[in-house]
Amino acid sequence: MEQELDVRAMPIRRAVFWLVVGLALLIVSSRVLVWGAVEIAHGFGVSDLIIGLTVVAVGTSLPELASSIIAARKGEHDIALGNILGSNLFNTLAVVGIAGTIHPLAVGPEVFNRDMLVMAALTLSLFVIGYGFRGPGRINRIEGAVLLVCYVGYTAYLISTVFGGQA
Repeated sequence: MEQELDVRAMPIRRAVFWLVVGLALLIVSSRVLVWGAVEIAHGFGVSDLIIGLTVVAVGTSLPELASSIIAARKGEHDIALGNILGSNLFNTLAVVGIAGTIHPLAVGPEVFNRDMLVMAALTLSLFVIGYGFRGPGRINRIEGAVLLVCYVGYTAYLISTVFGGQA
């Protein structure tokens, strides 16, 4: 059973115009987001890494969250999950690759010892939840809540390291 997308026809010139406007706003807002996040980090004595893992990560992920919620509510589950997985792959490979090509990136030991291990474990958990418990292709509300609790717990841990003097 195939559902039709609720898409309204738009002249190609108007679509190109809105694409350019949207991209320009995205570029400007990303610069403002990074500037504001760095100022917050310096103002509170928090490392740039922690601000990037929390404030900037949430801010840049809100468009994916909104589009995935809309897609899931419309029954377009492949779009919802594909959006998130595609975004993570793009961020991990293309964004880091482009940023490293433009200017070499220093990767601190805490990234390998803490953050990448957590990312790998949670990626494996997502695979197990999505493929194992309820059969392939299902993540129910409880499992979704477990994933959300994992994120909140990780964020709480990061915040505790800031105030505990470890980060």
